[in-house]
Amino acid sequence: MDDTIAVAAAAHPFADLNIADIVARLNEEDVETAASLVTELAVERAVEVFDRPELSRGGDILLELPNGLAGRILKGMSADRAAATLRQLDGYDRTKLLAKVDFETAVQIKLLLTYPEGTAGSLMTTEVASVPATYTVGKALDYIREVQKTRETVYTVLVVDPTTRELVRIVSLRELIACDPQLPILNAGAGNEPIWVGPDAHREEVARLISIHDLLSIPVLNARHQVLGIVTVDDVIDAIVAESDEDVQRFGGVEGVVEPYLQIGFLQMIRKRAGWLCALFIGEMLTASAMQHFEDELARAVVLTLFIPLIMSSGGNSGSQSTSLLIRALALGQLRLRDWWRVAVREVPMGLALGGILALIGMVRIVAWQWLGFYDYGAHWGLIALTVGAGLVGVVTFGSLAGAMLPFIMKRLGFDPASASAPFVATLVDVTGLIIYFSVALIILQGTLL
Repeated sequence: MDDTIAVAAAAHPFADLNIADIVARLNEEDVETAASLVTELAVERAVEVFDRPELSRGGDILLELPNGLAGRILKGMSADRAAATLRQLDGYDRTKLLAKVDFETAVQIKLLLTYPEGTAGSLMTTEVASVPATYTVGKALDYIREVQKTRETVYTVLVVDPTTRELVRIVSLRELIACDPQLPILNAGAGNEPIWVGPDAHREEVARLISIHDLLSIPVLNARHQVLGIVTVDDVIDAIVAESDEDVQRFGGVEGVVEPYLQIGFLQMIRKRAGWLCALFIGEMLTASAMQHFEDELARAVVLTLFIPLIMSSGGNSGSQSTSLLIRALALGQLRLRDWWRVAVREVPMGLALGGILALIGMVRIVAWQWLGFYDYGAHWGLIALTVGAGLVGVVTFGSLAGAMLPFIMKRLGFDPASASAPFVATLVDVTGLIIYFSVALIILQGTLL
């Protein structure tokens, strides 16, 4: 009998895989096949799989499982991961799965689902290690040993007022182990004021506090300072990684997607890409309008068209640099909306200096090509070099300033600053860059080529 069981276990495709590898394998399968493979796992192992944020379509897989198994897995999952999994589903399917768990578990999950995605409330788990302020250190350690398998983390213990349930102190497991077991728990640790957040705090603020205070978790309190749950550092990392993925996609002019590339349907991919692409195309049409406006100048000084790609790309590149730096600074809380003028004052001389460097390189190139006989720019080649140089200074300065201000404008309007993506900045600078370039040409070449 034992040999038969051993052979059957070895025959299972996941027999020799760790949890991360199982998740990767399930992500490669269709929903029906993935559900079939999950049914062959022990419940405890299946819970570990569904507790991994890397598992895509977890909600759809749960719907395909037998009622009893789906309920046991959902009940065994940490509350925050269960809520995150159900967020993937519509209201009907969500209700269908919640009906498979006990009342207490359903209430916990429903509570987390009421908070907007990306907030501390949506990231927190209600499975916290907390003890009354009347406990001794020894009694608190006994409590940890008793509940350690059912809590998200026991490395920090929340000490609450036994009457009001308000948070009084946060004590680390290290501090408890180092103290006399007979000592009151309020005398354990450094006694610093607890660091906490409200349920509506954005995940970026949660990440900032965890980072600067070097925390393993941070409690989430309501208006009466009562504990609602905790956000652990691994939950924050998962959330920030997901947000970073979306920001990278927006930087490329693509609406954020969470599914693996090969699992995104053709029509869905079209919807994600077409909107931004059309908006950018319409913006680039203004470039054609700008060139039409300067049609006569182009006809009289065709040599100016040789440097249009140079001018436009330089302005777009400088704008993209500024946008990238400012989005990062805003995301990390290094800047606030009121700091826009400080950034503008900094970016204008920065743009002038960078434009001056590029202008020098461009002018040297024109002079060298003229003297070496590689290309004849005509009798007024010196003025053309000056035009290109001055145009580069103007376009790069404008690009740097525009790229720095766009994230502030987007945030002020309530949009994600990452939406001020590199293609959007480049499109804006393309149009204005042409206007600046030909305006400079009209001033410098007036009476000669123009």
